[in-house]
Amino acid sequence: MGKVKIISPAAAAGLLKDGDTFTTSGFVASCIPEALNKAVERRFLETGHPRDLTYVYAGSQGNKDGSGGEHYAHKGLLKRFIAGHWATVPALGEMALRNEIEAYNLSQGALCHLFRDIAAHKPGTITPVGLGTFIDPQNGGGKVNSITTEDLVERITIKGKDYLFYPAFPIHVAFLRGTYADERGNVTLEKEVATLEATSVAQAVKNSGGVVVVQVEEVVRAGSLDPRLVKVPGIYVDYVVVAGPEDHAQSIGCRYDPVLAGALRAPDAEAAPLPLSAKKIIGRRGALELRPDITVNLGVGAPEYVASVAAEEGVGDRMTLTVEGGPVGGIPQGGPRFGASANADAILDQGYQFDFYDGGGLDQAYLGLAQCDQHGNINVSRFGPKIAGCGGFIDISQNTRKVFFCGTFTADGLKVRIQDGTVHIDREGRSKKFLRQVEQVTFSGDMAVQNGQQVTYITERCVFHLEPDGLHLTEIAPGIDLQRDILDQMEFVPIIEYKDGAVPLMDHRIFQEAPMGLGSV
Repeated sequence: MGKVKIISPAAAAGLLKDGDTFTTSGFVASCIPEALNKAVERRFLETGHPRDLTYVYAGSQGNKDGSGGEHYAHKGLLKRFIAGHWATVPALGEMALRNEIEAYNLSQGALCHLFRDIAAHKPGTITPVGLGTFIDPQNGGGKVNSITTEDLVERITIKGKDYLFYPAFPIHVAFLRGTYADERGNVTLEKEVATLEATSVAQAVKNSGGVVVVQVEEVVRAGSLDPRLVKVPGIYVDYVVVAGPEDHAQSIGCRYDPVLAGALRAPDAEAAPLPLSAKKIIGRRGALELRPDITVNLGVGAPEYVASVAAEEGVGDRMTLTVEGGPVGGIPQGGPRFGASANADAILDQGYQFDFYDGGGLDQAYLGLAQCDQHGNINVSRFGPKIAGCGGFIDISQNTRKVFFCGTFTADGLKVRIQDGTVHIDREGRSKKFLRQVEQVTFSGDMAVQNGQQVTYITERCVFHLEPDGLHLTEIAPGIDLQRDILDQMEFVPIIEYKDGAVPLMDHRIFQEAPMGLGSV
């Protein structure tokens, strides 16, 4: 094996031809080959080329600041954009809404597995994930706008069961990110927060007859790397680009943290008690469901309070937290660091993590509640002119045994006061979240019932359970008026479960300043 070619970012950008399909690495603001992204943008602005590219990646790549995937948000540069999560690249979302690009929002897990299947020259990826949601061809096939007409997802039947089929397609160029490359092109990722799908993508592009370029921090002597750390062998790599530190931050806008890369372990810190709030109520109610030795995925926002409450109560060790990007165990991070975990027990390739999720390996999941309807459907992916994207939400919510959707009852301006163990709504949110029909189905209540999942909806003022006949109101917070604070704030009437003439109250411990005493249970 000869020496790998080391080229400049500009030369790498020149490898993209008009009409190519390409992919880049990244998870939110981490693992992003920023020097390569900048170089392509610069070339397009100076020359008008490359044009009409198809851009595909599995997760989310950006920080809402022009970085990551937003470098490609120029009219004419992209013809088509395919991604699992859109929230961190709003500029691309705006282009899609203006019909300036064809656009698809597809399952993050399915896209990870599609890379692997493209590498193996399989016809594509077959999965039940997404049935009954907006990705299902019967509900739009993941198309984002009116100029997007080609079907990238098909519904098929195998032995009497329905599945979604993602046909394979060639990928011409990959821009990936690693830590070190040796002179033969072998690449390690030991300073990254996750390995993601780097191996599968490199294999997919190489076996498509394409070009693999890896941005690294440094090139080292051949044979000096630990082969156990090499995630992209030199036989997959065509070119290496050495980036300066300004374009090679571990996470955009953040300093390198060896704890997130698994190089160091941070000392355990005692959790500071959170002030009693609407989200802490939700977190406390969710924490009541924790049992010893369970494996969990937590979404962002209100679900994160479940972990905070568990730590505060001294029962954080009851669960092993996982992140779809690959970390198992430890403390998942938020903001630009989402996708990383401090003190992780293991960091898997993202495709393997989704294998575990899709096969029902999670015991519980606590996910966001943006919109819910009378059938128990949840929407977290699209709200009017805003495309958030589904990310791994569908994989996780559709295949986990017990799912808890967590969020405040209304949004936009809600003010809640907890006093003397009771809840008071000082100002109602302007936006209702319990709607007659959600704008987009990211989680299908009907599919959940068919699959026998246990589904609970937790808010600061009440709790619902999903049953075959619809949404059941099963608990209410002390101080909350059923008519004024719940029914009048919904667009449908749930099935109300009365006991002795009243809706049962939520556990009184949730609304006290003192700890709930979960550690003694």
